[in-house]
Amino acid sequence: MGDMTGPNPSHLAVPLLVVDGANVVGSVPDGWWRDRRGAAQRLRDRLALLAEPGLDALTGPIEVVLVVEGRARGVASVPDVTVVEAPASGDDTIVDVIRDHPDRRRVVVTADRELRARVTALGAEILGPSSIPR
Repeated sequence: MGDMTGPNPSHLAVPLLVVDGANVVGSVPDGWWRDRRGAAQRLRDRLALLAEPGLDALTGPIEVVLVVEGRARGVASVPDVTVVEAPASGDDTIVDVIRDHPDRRRVVVTADRELRARVTALGAEILGPSSIPR
């Protein structure tokens, strides 16, 4: 584990917000199905505004990861949001991201019950899609 007496790297203190893009975009019937990539880009841009201030339930600054899948792939990362393209299952990719950051506070935004169970078993917290401002 290494020397634990020194200061923690600063990024460990910054909470990680992992957003289930398909679930959050799909939570509002605004025609997203006609342009999945455009809907994911709009979500990414809203998430970028949260990196510094955070959310009501998660004080900023926060590191934001948006997981996209299927026809929403092709959305570029921006300075405050890392976009991760799921090669297959978005849920599996979200679990992998949570698993890859065991030493941080991790919060997943999703309404998917099975995914919630999988990530809370790994110690992550959950917020619903409505926690992301429209």
